[in-house]
Amino acid sequence: MDLGSLDITVIGGGIGGLTCALALRQRGAAVTVLEQAEAITEVGAGIQVSPNGLRVIEALGLGEALAARSVQGQAVSLRNGSTGAEVARLDLTRLPEDQTYLFVHRADLVDLLSSAARDQGVTVRLLQRVDTVTTGARPRVVLATGDHRETDLAIGADGIHSAVRPLLNAAQQPFFTGQVAWRCIVPNSTGHPAHARVHMGPGRHMVTYPLRDGAMLNVVAVEERAAWAAESWSQKDDADNLRAAFAGFGAEVHQILLQAETPGVWGLFRHPVAARWYGQGTALLGDAAHPTLPFLAQGANMAMEDAWVLADALAQASDLTTGLAAYQARRKARVTKVIDAASKNARNYHLSPGPVRFAAHSALGLLSRVSPGRMLGRFDWLYGHDVTRTQKI
Repeated sequence: MDLGSLDITVIGGGIGGLTCALALRQRGAAVTVLEQAEAITEVGAGIQVSPNGLRVIEALGLGEALAARSVQGQAVSLRNGSTGAEVARLDLTRLPEDQTYLFVHRADLVDLLSSAARDQGVTVRLLQRVDTVTTGARPRVVLATGDHRETDLAIGADGIHSAVRPLLNAAQQPFFTGQVAWRCIVPNSTGHPAHARVHMGPGRHMVTYPLRDGAMLNVVAVEERAAWAAESWSQKDDADNLRAAFAGFGAEVHQILLQAETPGVWGLFRHPVAARWYGQGTALLGDAAHPTLPFLAQGANMAMEDAWVLADALAQASDLTTGLAAYQARRKARVTKVIDAASKNARNYHLSPGPVRFAAHSALGLLSRVSPGRMLGRFDWLYGHDVTRTQKI
């Protein structure tokens, strides 16, 4: 299908929406991004761009530019939270030569995608909060101001509270997963190497890794809770609450958290993977279709994979509906597998002391020491997947 004949509206100017807009624009479509914020930006936090997500960035022509703003990851280190001892290690230096794992400041990735999209002719409109979307041959996107626009295709890249998702699936509220997360960036005063360290403890864990030139550390700390009153990306908390939650952890964690100031805090909510990802003139992408827990570092990577496959499926199809159906067929099983793996990690990270944790940690430690290649090979299905070349799951 000639995408040059299509006028496409992407709702949401985050990583998934911008990647999608750029991929569609590079195939000739006229693309407008509607973002409700007053600026295309990201709050201070890091993400891990694993090789499968980086494939998309490279295919868009932005690989070198992103690498220049990133720290190349050398390992994922699972650690006993209370003692600081390493339990097991995923040696990222053993990845194939054509695979790279990056630690990236979210703001740097968003800025890179936004600049590239604008440079290549994508229209980005800010302060555009979408109220409703109606399906049809020419879907209508209605803004909170009452203004509206008609389009050939409306793509909901607007997160867990998507305005598009209820059109395609039964309306339901996202459910609380029983976990709350803090995030902040602190100085790298501990000499933290280019590793993602997962400090594990009963009912909680903390992930740390360096950003930019290595002078800063990204911190994400998760605690299990029975209830949560708010779900927000912008709520702040007293750093003493974070420190209290991890008081039973070791000296390195204490030193890192001593530097935390007013961390962000948010409840982790989810929907099930959407049964329908597309309708007449509408589609879902990223968290709008399949929100995941952040325990496999794949939320942004899955959104970028979605974006590429959606653009590719439309370009290969004879018509819009066929392309959208192919998009869902190529993505649904993979993201379901990734989400299930992330949920399993959450359980494994939070094991209480006892025979189950002892057996799990011992098995992982033995495998990573005796056969580090096999340890890394357990993730071939994830990191080795290349949506820019693979046409089927």
